[in-house]
Amino acid sequence: VSLEESGTAGPQCDKLLCSPLRGDGLLPTSSIMGDTGPRHSGGVCIEGSPWIWQLLQQCVGNAWEYWSVIVGLLSITCFLFAALPQLYVAHTNGRVDQALSLGFLLCWFGGDFTNFVGCYLTNQLPLQIITAIFYVNMDIIMISQFSYYKLKNNRLKGNGSLKGICILWVVLSITLSIILPSQLLLKKHDKNTDVEVNQKTIGITEMSGFICGYVSSVFYLGSRFPQLHKNFHRKSTEGTSYLLFALAMLGNCTYGMSLLLKLPAVRHHKSQYILHHLPWLIGSFGVLILDFFMTAQFIIYRKNKTNKTKDLFAIEVEPLLVDEKEI
Repeated sequence: VSLEESGTAGPQCDKLLCSPLRGDGLLPTSSIMGDTGPRHSGGVCIEGSPWIWQLLQQCVGNAWEYWSVIVGLLSITCFLFAALPQLYVAHTNGRVDQALSLGFLLCWFGGDFTNFVGCYLTNQLPLQIITAIFYVNMDIIMISQFSYYKLKNNRLKGNGSLKGICILWVVLSITLSIILPSQLLLKKHDKNTDVEVNQKTIGITEMSGFICGYVSSVFYLGSRFPQLHKNFHRKSTEGTSYLLFALAMLGNCTYGMSLLLKLPAVRHHKSQYILHHLPWLIGSFGVLILDFFMTAQFIIYRKNKTNKTKDLFAIEVEPLLVDEKEI
């Protein structure tokens, strides 16, 4: 979902690494402003780190850019594993339909899907496309799990409904397995073919990425409100894994840091840089703030649960003690 391929820096412009999130639309791995000159020539990185060039095709010219990439990769790692604890809790608890809000899951899926569309439209790197598809894949698994337990707990014996969900999941999985290699093949073909891209095409691509960034941010921000409301209505967070939100918080925090680490030194360039990344800054730090409210709910409702348990224990024990005294 690249705004940095706008041609403002000519052939020196690097690409972005799309990120989920969960509050972000993409993870920038290059600066768009303040480049002093070309740092790679003929497909070889002259001044930058070799492993970053091989993995991301980006030449990093200083320590700030290097740590921006490191922190950005940490952000992706957090988002990759964020859903796994929730999937485990849902499997052991069997009440995910009562714990999670469907609006939360659908908005999260919408954010990841628009992120994937942005990667597709702007012809991003294979690593970006693989990451984006993985996020969508995990969302589909979570929604499928939610739907399964929703039907099961409501005692809808219609096997046709469960079979329909299974068939839908298989179709989506096959679709993703076709999209992934096709994108990699197209990317490889593009690398071996020199195509002159006019400014009009670049402008359309930049605008599409910008729109996808804003749409993703809206989805990610909107996803928290249904879950916050459901927790408040239930007065409980039972059935949800806090690691889901803790890893999302860490991912959004490191994502925002990866953006800020690459602020250009020149004030004019700073304002342009922030403007170009505004959708994803809003998405990452906005969701981070909402997740603090989510954390507060986990703390408050856990204390309430502990107090209720103590009260129940006291009610059960007190009559026994009274009887013993009477004897």
